Amino acid sequence: MLADELRAAFSRLDGQRAVRITFSAGATLEVVKALVIPVEDDGLLKLTDGEREYVVNSGHVAWVEIELPSVT
Repeated sequence: MLADELRAAFSRLDGQRAVRITFSAGATLEVVKALVIPVEDDGLLKLTDGEREYVVNSGHVAWVEIELPSVT
């Protein structure tokens, strides 16, 4: 996947949803209460849970699961 494609998929992350990313090597990253970090000078695709930043290597992403918004 391209970084721009992932950024578009992540654009609706609002800090209330979880995202799970599985990489082609089989490793999985889950970010609870995920937010996408706007593009910075380094151009890297980053997510945050408010405590940590996660840099996502888009070229190695096999698939992504985004939690559906809760219905109230």
